[in-house]
Amino acid sequence: MMTATVDGKPVKVGDWVGFKSDIEQSGQIVEIKKSYMGCSLVLENKSGFSGGYIGGDTVTTELASDCWVD
Repeated sequence: MMTATVDGKPVKVGDWVGFKSDIEQSGQIVEIKKSYMGCSLVLENKSGFSGGYIGGDTVTTELASDCWVD
């Protein structure tokens, strides 16, 4: 199972993390991707995210380094 590091702690698919896109919000990790920029987390919130950039979307991808443990 692939893990990523958020706030110095290992996270895995199924965990919830916080991030900021316009406003502070949270999402559940559904996939972890490794790239040259580090780990990216594919996050889902079935209620939909808020804000001007991702408002209304239910899935977003954020860098693990830009997230925190909720």
